[in-house]
Amino acid sequence: MTTVFRAADLSSEQLDEALLAPPSATPLSGPITVRSRVAYKSDDNHIISGTWESEPGTSRWEFLNRGEVITVVEGRMTVTEDDGEPVVLSAGDTAYFPLGWTGVWIVHERLRKIFVVYTALESGASTSG
Repeated sequence: MTTVFRAADLSSEQLDEALLAPPSATPLSGPITVRSRVAYKSDDNHIISGTWESEPGTSRWEFLNRGEVITVVEGRMTVTEDDGEPVVLSAGDTAYFPLGWTGVWIVHERLRKIFVVYTALESGASTSG
Protein backbone atom coordinates (compact mmCIF):
# COMPACT_ATOMS: atom_id res chain seq x y z
CA MET A 1 0.00 0.00 0.00
CA THR A 2 1.30 3.45 -0.91
CA THR A 3 0.25 6.34 1.32
CA VAL A 4 0.34 9.82 -0.16
CA PHE A 5 -0.45 13.15 1.45
CA ARG A 6 0.47 16.76 0.72
CA ALA A 7 1.37 18.40 4.01
CA ALA A 8 1.55 21.86 2.44
CA ASP A 9 -2.04 21.58 1.19
CA LEU A 10 -3.59 20.77 4.58
CA SER A 11 -5.12 23.72 6.39
CA SER A 12 -4.49 24.11 10.11
CA GLU A 13 -8.19 23.34 10.67
CA GLN A 14 -7.66 19.87 9.14
CA LEU A 15 -5.12 18.99 11.85
CA ASP A 16 -5.86 17.83 15.40
CA GLU A 17 -4.99 20.60 17.89
CA ALA A 18 -3.43 20.11 21.34
CA LEU A 19 -0.95 21.68 23.71
CA LEU A 20 2.62 20.42 23.49
CA ALA A 21 3.27 18.21 26.51
CA PRO A 22 5.35 15.24 27.65
CA PRO A 23 6.16 12.61 26.54
CA SER A 24 6.69 14.42 23.20
CA ALA A 25 8.38 17.50 24.63
CA THR A 26 8.31 19.87 27.59
CA PRO A 27 7.37 23.49 26.85
CA LEU A 28 9.84 25.96 28.38
CA SER A 29 8.23 29.25 27.27
CA GLY A 30 4.64 28.65 28.36
CA PRO A 31 1.87 26.75 26.56
CA ILE A 32 2.60 25.93 22.91
CA THR A 33 -0.23 25.01 20.55
CA VAL A 34 0.57 22.18 18.14
CA ARG A 35 -1.47 20.51 15.43
CA SER A 36 -0.91 17.16 13.80
CA ARG A 37 -2.28 14.51 11.52
CA VAL A 38 -0.98 10.96 11.27
CA ALA A 39 -0.89 9.70 7.70
CA TYR A 40 0.77 6.33 8.30
CA LYS A 41 1.25 3.98 11.23
CA SER A 42 2.92 0.56 10.93
CA ASP A 43 1.02 -2.44 12.26
CA ASP A 44 3.44 -2.73 15.18
CA ASN A 45 3.46 1.06 15.84
CA HIS A 46 7.26 1.19 15.42
CA ILE A 47 6.90 3.72 12.60
CA ILE A 48 4.50 6.69 12.57
CA SER A 49 4.48 9.42 9.94
CA GLY A 50 2.46 12.50 9.19
CA THR A 51 2.48 16.26 9.46
CA TRP A 52 2.95 18.44 12.55
CA GLU A 53 2.59 22.16 13.05
CA SER A 54 3.71 24.29 16.00
CA GLU A 55 3.14 27.85 17.05
CA PRO A 56 6.26 29.76 18.19
CA GLY A 57 7.85 28.77 21.49
CA THR A 58 10.74 27.04 23.19
CA SER A 59 10.63 23.40 24.24
CA ARG A 60 12.90 20.61 25.46
CA TRP A 61 12.99 17.37 23.48
CA GLU A 62 14.38 14.02 24.62
CA PHE A 63 14.44 11.22 22.06
CA LEU A 64 15.21 8.47 24.56
CA ASN A 65 12.95 5.69 23.24
CA ARG A 66 12.33 6.96 19.73
CA GLY A 67 14.02 8.86 16.94
CA GLU A 68 12.65 11.20 14.32
CA VAL A 69 13.39 12.36 10.80
CA ILE A 70 11.75 15.63 9.74
CA THR A 71 11.47 17.79 6.65
CA VAL A 72 10.43 21.39 7.28
CA VAL A 73 7.63 22.45 4.94
CA GLU A 74 7.28 26.02 6.19
CA GLY A 75 8.52 28.20 9.02
CA ARG A 76 11.82 28.35 10.87
CA MET A 77 13.28 26.92 14.07
CA THR A 78 16.60 26.56 15.82
CA VAL A 79 17.54 23.21 17.35
CA THR A 80 20.39 22.89 19.81
CA GLU A 81 21.54 19.49 20.96
CA ASP A 82 22.80 19.40 24.56
CA ASP A 83 26.47 20.46 24.44
CA GLY A 84 26.08 21.18 20.71
CA GLU A 85 25.90 24.16 18.41
CA PRO A 86 22.58 25.74 17.32
CA VAL A 87 21.30 24.67 13.90
CA VAL A 88 18.69 26.76 12.05
CA LEU A 89 16.13 24.77 10.06
CA SER A 90 13.77 26.32 7.50
CA ALA A 91 11.57 25.23 4.60
CA GLY A 92 13.23 22.49 2.57
CA ASP A 93 15.61 21.34 5.32
CA THR A 94 15.65 17.75 6.54
CA ALA A 95 16.98 16.83 10.00
CA TYR A 96 17.60 13.56 11.79
CA PHE A 97 17.17 13.24 15.57
CA PRO A 98 18.59 9.81 16.48
CA LEU A 99 17.77 7.75 19.53
CA GLY A 100 19.37 9.48 22.50
CA TRP A 101 19.20 13.03 21.09
CA THR A 102 18.33 15.61 23.75
CA GLY A 103 18.15 19.35 23.41
CA VAL A 104 16.05 22.44 22.83
CA TRP A 105 13.89 23.50 19.90
CA ILE A 106 13.03 27.18 19.42
CA VAL A 107 10.23 27.68 16.91
CA HIS A 108 10.56 31.27 15.67
CA GLU A 109 7.47 31.34 13.46
CA ARG A 110 4.67 28.86 12.84
CA LEU A 111 6.43 25.72 11.71
CA ARG A 112 5.05 22.83 9.69
CA LYS A 113 7.03 19.64 9.22
CA ILE A 114 6.62 16.17 7.82
CA PHE A 115 7.79 13.63 10.38
CA VAL A 116 8.72 9.99 10.57
CA VAL A 117 9.00 8.75 14.15
CA TYR A 118 10.51 5.34 14.78
CA THR A 119 10.84 3.46 18.04
CA ALA A 120 13.67 1.21 19.10
CA LEU A 121 13.18 -2.45 18.38
CA GLU A 122 12.91 -4.50 21.52
CA SER A 123 16.12 -6.24 22.50
CA GLY A 124 16.56 -9.50 20.74
CA ALA A 125 14.57 -8.33 17.71
CA SER A 126 16.21 -8.69 14.35
CA THR A 127 16.00 -6.28 11.42
CA SER A 128 17.26 -8.83 8.90
CA GLY A 129 15.01 -11.22 7.04
